[in-house]
Amino acid sequence: MFGIGGWELGWLLVLAIVLTPPEKIPELSRKAARVLFFLRNIANDATAQLRSELGPEYADLQLSDLHPKTFVQKHLLNDVQAELDSMRAEIDDIRDDLSLEAKAAGEFAHGDDEEGALSGMAPRHIAFDSEAT
Repeated sequence: MFGIGGWELGWLLVLAIVLTPPEKIPELSRKAARVLFFLRNIANDATAQLRSELGPEYADLQLSDLHPKTFVQKHLLNDVQAELDSMRAEIDDIRDDLSLEAKAAGEFAHGDDEEGALSGMAPRHIAFDSEAT
């Protein structure tokens, strides 16, 4: 915002309040309240106009819904979210079943074999052709 950060703006406001004569503070606070009221009315009117022009399916529109990430999440991804949740639960169940089967089978066929220990299954023997290299 014009190269001024939040802290600089805060310090400028504090400095303005300190340097303002005490007899002008009530008048300035009334003007600031009017400006804030006016800006709030503009924002509310713009939101109401946007809702009415978008139609009844957007009657529950909030200003935060206009953020692209929130908009996509609310209007596009909600349809598939239940399906994704069920798939995630199914995958978790399969993972749990596989880990229980591995534990029930006991130690691996070759407990000192690193590949078998990492995969959770008996190690596979891969043919090696020394002449091919």
